[in-house]
Amino acid sequence: MGVRSKVARLLSGEAAGGVVLIAAAAAALIIANSQFSNRYFETVAYELGPLTVGHWINDALMAIFFLFVGLEIKREALEGQLTTWSQRILPGIAALGGMAGPALIYLAFNHGDPGAMRGWAIPTATDIAFALGVLALLGERVPPSLKLFLTALAIIDDLGAVIIIACFYTSGLSIVDFAGAAIVLCGMWLLNRRNVATLWPYLILGVVLWIFVYRSGIHATLAGVAMAMMIPMRLSPTKGGEPRLSPLHRLEHSLHLVVPFAVVPLFGFANAGVVLTGLSPSTFTAPITLGIAVALVVGKLAGVLGSSLLAVACGWAQFPKGARLHHFVGVALLCGIGFTMSLFIGLLAFESDPTLQTQMKVGIIAGSLVAAVAGSLMILAGSRRSKSS
Repeated sequence: MGVRSKVARLLSGEAAGGVVLIAAAAAALIIANSQFSNRYFETVAYELGPLTVGHWINDALMAIFFLFVGLEIKREALEGQLTTWSQRILPGIAALGGMAGPALIYLAFNHGDPGAMRGWAIPTATDIAFALGVLALLGERVPPSLKLFLTALAIIDDLGAVIIIACFYTSGLSIVDFAGAAIVLCGMWLLNRRNVATLWPYLILGVVLWIFVYRSGIHATLAGVAMAMMIPMRLSPTKGGEPRLSPLHRLEHSLHLVVPFAVVPLFGFANAGVVLTGLSPSTFTAPITLGIAVALVVGKLAGVLGSSLLAVACGWAQFPKGARLHHFVGVALLCGIGFTMSLFIGLLAFESDPTLQTQMKVGIIAGSLVAAVAGSLMILAGSRRSKSS
């Protein structure tokens, strides 16, 4: 296969979103440490109407990302890899372990500092684009069943992150706006119950919902998840009686390129910029930095692998077909790639403290990079041993 064919296959596969996100994050780091640094940060902070450019990206565009996540969760729960309890049990237990382990390690590093402890949820998330991108690059060395396991785990992980954001990063709730959001959701539910298959009424109400949620004190991106739950997934017949794609499938299909190739990379580009030159050694040894980095690598590995082995030992679940221990250890390490969602939660946790934000970003970048490299090397080394034996 020629170089062009390999590149085309890479860019057309599931690795493509991860590659674009890596490129966006790398570009942000390069620009933030170049002569264009001031222009980069000024652009992110530039006021565009009622919000800055950064807030438009983090609050509005990321609502589209959460809409996409919500659609994926609903589809997988109703007709995909999470339809039955037997399909949910192993990735569900692994996801819970993969959230608890990193949180405990982070709290151990930051115990006694109330400000730092707000970031306990930062290392609990897995970046599905990055992790699946790495698995795709490893190709046939990874059994297909393990890719399905990681996808299901990451979806449940995303659901956990949504719940965490709703429960722990909401302040100053406005009852009036919350009631307005509830009324809009009721309207969307009625459209669903009446089998309205046209998307535009849902999209218009979705914009109104976002405004109410933004003003309510709940983070605005959660409007995307709430909207996703109201989009019908029933197949609607055409005039000829043949079934056609449901509104949920059509909307998810419309977003499947926009989110990984525009929304998520733009978020990564706007938030991954860290000025590394001039940083004091204390930034790299700060409890927040070390807590996040160690939690992403060690916490995820211990949480995902330990809970999975326990579930199998107790007879609650079985290992994915064709997967060996080195595959599972490698995937558990790859779960420590927490880039997108970790950054998002970190910005909520340390919204008004630039110093803590810098420590948070350094910890996420370092931990995610180590997790990606270690997971890849584990799978590669295990595959070579298998071939030689």
